[in-house]
Amino acid sequence: MKKAIKILLVEDNPGDARTILEMLNDSDNTHYDIFQTTRLDEGIKILIKDHFDLILLDLCLPDSEGMDTFNIMKYNAPDLPIIILTGIKEDIFAVGAVGRGAQDYLVKGEINSKLLATSIQKAMKVSPE
Repeated sequence: MKKAIKILLVEDNPGDARTILEMLNDSDNTHYDIFQTTRLDEGIKILIKDHFDLILLDLCLPDSEGMDTFNIMKYNAPDLPIIILTGIKEDIFAVGAVGRGAQDYLVKGEINSKLLATSIQKAMKVSPE
């Protein structure tokens, strides 16, 4: 049996968090160990104390918004792949985020279990060991 992929989910919307968790639990082939927090500062504190394989990051949080959220997280976790989860459907924004180091940019409401799992698998393959 493969080792679980340990994910930090930083998402403040309970409905969105539940949907993401359900999508990850629907995966047939991969087991995910997920820890969720609702604030950027809490996520950074958790990263200091524990090891994660990947971060799923909402850009609109109570203590940070927009690309600042990504930039702060990337600064604090430079070696971890970060997949942005957002409600903002802007191609230019997505290209900018990936250009700054995000592994992927997924629009909530447009993703499904398969797309999320594929994005995670790709991010894990391109991330530094």
